[in-house]
Amino acid sequence: MARIVMSDDGIVFDGRIKDQQPLGGAETAFAELAEALAARDHRVEVHNRCAAPLQWKGVHWTPLDGTASMGLPDDADLYIANRSNHLIRLCPNAARAVFWIHNPARYLLKWRYQWPLLRRRPAIIFSGASHLSTYPGWASGGERVVIPYGITPLFLGAKPRDQAPPPRAVFLSNPLRSLDWLLEIWASSIAPRLPGAELHIFAGAAIYGSAGAAKADRMAPVLERARQLADQGVVLRGPVPKPQLVEEIAAARAFLYRGDIGETFCNAVAEPQAMGLPGVVEDIACMKERVVDGETGFVVTGDKAFAEAALRLLTDDDLWRRQHRAALARQGRWTWTQAAERFERLAAASRVVMPGVDPHLREPPDQAPG
Repeated sequence: MARIVMSDDGIVFDGRIKDQQPLGGAETAFAELAEALAARDHRVEVHNRCAAPLQWKGVHWTPLDGTASMGLPDDADLYIANRSNHLIRLCPNAARAVFWIHNPARYLLKWRYQWPLLRRRPAIIFSGASHLSTYPGWASGGERVVIPYGITPLFLGAKPRDQAPPPRAVFLSNPLRSLDWLLEIWASSIAPRLPGAELHIFAGAAIYGSAGAAKADRMAPVLERARQLADQGVVLRGPVPKPQLVEEIAAARAFLYRGDIGETFCNAVAEPQAMGLPGVVEDIACMKERVVDGETGFVVTGDKAFAEAALRLLTDDDLWRRQHRAALARQGRWTWTQAAERFERLAAASRVVMPGVDPHLREPPDQAPG
């Protein structure tokens, strides 16, 4: 058994919230990894902005406090700092420290990240090859490690379907990630050619907790546009808890999502693919890592190609069955248990101190750039 300490300083969430309410992808990933590690008989201690102490599925959740250590212990076998620069220095006597990031990595070039990364040299965890490519080779940090997100167990184990569903498509991502673009494609090139088709949108600010309030005003006109297209089959559903989302995906025929340069893994594509739902994406960022073009869906370029691929999936039953079965066979193989095993290997490795770097360096005054 290893002692694993994890920290996050983002929105308010914990494992129970993850199971009972809509939650963003990075927060879901963090909680799923904690539970997967605990299920493998490790002691897992999470320190984050949870509302109160909690034990959930073997994980000990503790609120951050106002001390210099933020309430974290001094040592662990593995310390996983999540996203925030000021978390990198904590748990200073951990045998191994890693820094887990979830967005394109160029923001790490700011001095407030480069300094602690230079000082501690933690392994940096990326979600895939596309994600890794966003961080220059010369930048600070230790080993660069690719560990894709696992698939939440709820989305695994779907049975093959013999009958193609009715023409219902779903959108499962952030409305600010090209939902406006998709709505125009739907209204101009899909709905007029396929009367009775529906596009169900499971999106809204609530999934991002308190951080969603800042985005709500920007989302509002996009969601209003969706409401205006009700007579063309667009149904605005809002965010739903994951158990209900599983049911909705099972009732759908395809997912439609352009993709976004800010995506580094994209649960909104990975989860329906694992359930055997084909879809259409554009060739942006990590999309071709999630969809096997021509086998489990389509990876296209341009509005016309997107609309044509969507129409094929929504109308061709034989094509749908082939891609549905291929997605079930290929897209649910990497689970959070396997991801946890990869993190375990990091815990087993000895701490690496890079040559020429004094691990006791103190941070310089604020005249440093950035």
